[in-house]
Amino acid sequence: MKKRDAALRLNLNLAREAWGPLPKTARHGLKELTSRYALSVALGDVQYIDGRWYVTNAGLLRLASRDRCCGIRVLQVRELCDPATNRWVFRATVYKSPRSRGFVGCGDADPSNVSSLVHGAEMRMAETRAVNRALRKAYGIGLCSVEELGTPRSAGSAAANYCDPSPIRTNGHHDAQPRLRDRLCLLIRQHQLDATLVKAYAADYCGKPTLREASRESVQAFINDLAERAAKDRDGLLCHLNSYAKSTEVSQ
Repeated sequence: MKKRDAALRLNLNLAREAWGPLPKTARHGLKELTSRYALSVALGDVQYIDGRWYVTNAGLLRLASRDRCCGIRVLQVRELCDPATNRWVFRATVYKSPRSRGFVGCGDADPSNVSSLVHGAEMRMAETRAVNRALRKAYGIGLCSVEELGTPRSAGSAAANYCDPSPIRTNGHHDAQPRLRDRLCLLIRQHQLDATLVKAYAADYCGKPTLREASRESVQAFINDLAERAAKDRDGLLCHLNSYAKSTEVSQ
């Protein structure tokens, strides 16, 4: 009991630091996620976006590991895939025990339902979404996962103004590229930032004319710094981002 209470207090404190004061319903939701599934804010198991909790792929995988999940099988649904248009569909089956008949989940991805920040990684997004849905079914988690979120549809939302950044150079670590993009996308959505200004700030932070020329290490450092500034002083960050507005207008 003491260990669970300590975990809840830690989650509430970290959530308050990351997302500001939480309403009562959000605090109760986090309490349920902590006590029932042992999800951790510090480890990135959950995210709070637009007043709702979302579980992450990392959180679901850690939950499966703690429960000694027997295995996950993922298959491509070839008849529904179209490589020419980057449309991919996968079916995942989670086996909680050797005798389990399996919990099935399907996931799809194409350029129309993923952020422009992860364009080119639609196949991996579809696989991740399928695994997430199967794991959520297996462990009775009704929350949507972050990776299943598509492009925001509200034209008036600041978070809907996603930029289409140049590919991030990863020095050969291709698997890391979509992870950096996805994390940056999440920060933009979570803190409702102007993505065009974030892109300009990122290039300036990395000391390069464009984000394309920045190293993976520089981009990683920028994302970490952006997350910290957004959590601690969002108003100050917005003022700093606005300083790039004129430069972006001139370049356009």
